[in-house]
Parts: sequence; structure tokens; C-alpha cells
Amino acid sequence: MTIELTRIEEFALITLNRPEALNALSFAAIRDLGRAFDEVAASEARALLITGAGPKAFCAGADVRELTGRTLRAEKEGAELGQSTFAKLSRLRMPSVALINGYAFGGGLELALACTLRIATRNTRLGLPEIKLGLIPGYGGTQRLPRVVGESRALEMIMTGRAVDAEEALRIGLVSRLVDGDLIQQGIAFAREFSGHSLPVLGFARRAVRRALDTPLHEGLKIEADLATLAFQTADAAEGMAAFLEKRKPQFKDE
Repeated sequence: MTIELTRIEEFALITLNRPEALNALSFAAIRDLGRAFDEVAASEARALLITGAGPKAFCAGADVRELTGRTLRAEKEGAELGQSTFAKLSRLRMPSVALINGYAFGGGLELALACTLRIATRNTRLGLPEIKLGLIPGYGGTQRLPRVVGESRALEMIMTGRAVDAEEALRIGLVSRLVDGDLIQQGIAFAREFSGHSLPVLGFARRAVRRALDTPLHEGLKIEADLATLAFQTADAAEGMAAFLEKRKPQFKDE
């Protein structure tokens, strides 16, 4: 099984399990990922963690052997499959965290970029090397990378195909944190920093921040006000404020 979906306490965990190929993404694996995202969406998980099997790679990208000799129509359908699958990930009601170990190249970095947040081990290298094959990223990299690191850095990475190491990735905001030790346990600890909060309100926060990247400031402020009002109307908001005043830990119910 190339894509493994398991549960660790309140978290869903997807493992790309093809270490002999550095967890490269075949089209079949992308379809399996889509089905796994559907399962997670229907679950009660508080967050989704995604990692790669083995110590060398999160995901080395697309399986290049599948790309050669394809028709233009097949190539476009392949790009649309990757984009629609990763869009399922970005639309999940619960936050997602890429646990990056080793290489995250091409489609692997695009998968990580579709997650809400990313943490990485210190041996990590990340890049979009498609230009070296006479190609450009096709699973969302040209759109998501500049939203994370800015236009200039994104253009430089995409146009040169240069990979960045873990320290640079942290410095430019491509990952949120570098971790040592057991990556999955570190990922669980990281996710617990937000997974106890109200899922609907976390969703409002994610929507508001994303809209900041797509709209002028005055429009974004209107959207923020609307979403802040929606958050205020939730039962979780009433519980959170009451708990603060009563000096106790809130008991959110996602309502």
C-alpha cells in the first residue's frame, strides 16, 4: 500500500510509503491520496499529519517515468488531477501539517505547500526542480509557493530549480519549525498547540488569512469583520470567554 492512513489518538496520519522510490508520487498514488483525504474529511480527527516513510525523503516528487511520451491531453489531465487532489487537502475542515523528513522536491513540496503548516527535520531539502527537466510545477507550486515565501523568492527557486536547506526554509518561512528526534511525536506535539481549539473558529481564522492574499486590504478587512462576527456567534466563543473569566481551561465542542 503506497498511501497509508492511520489514526494516532485524535490525529489522522497519512504516510507516503514507497521509500525505495523516495516516496515519489505516481498517478495511482495521487488518486489514493484523494481517497485518503476524503476519509479524513469524514472523520472526527482534530488535525491531519502527512509524512514520508524512511529517513531520506518526504516525497521526491512525481514519478518521472510516467511523464515521458504522454500526450498533451494526458499531461493536462495529470496536472488537473494533482491540483484537484491537493485542493481537497487545503479545503479540509481540520488543519493539516506536513512532517518533512529529507527531500521534498517537485510534487512533494507542492503536497507540503497544500498543508496548513509545515515542520521539518534538519536534513531536509526543499525545491521545485521542474525547470531542469524543461517543465514547470503543475500541482500548484507556482501559485502556493509565492503565497508562502513571496514572489521574488518563489521566482528564484522556480526559475533556477535550486533547493533550499532546512535552515533557509525556516528563515524564509517555508517551514514553521525545525525539529529533532521522533518526527511523528514532534508533529503531534506541534499539532496539539492548536488542535484543542474550536475547529470551526480555526477554520474562520484560516479563511480570513487566505483571503488576505487574494483581495485588497479594504476588502480583506470586511471579510475579517464578517468572519470575526461568525466566530463570536459560536457556542465555543461563549465557552472560551466564560472560561477566561472563570480562570479555567475551556471545553470546546466545535459548535
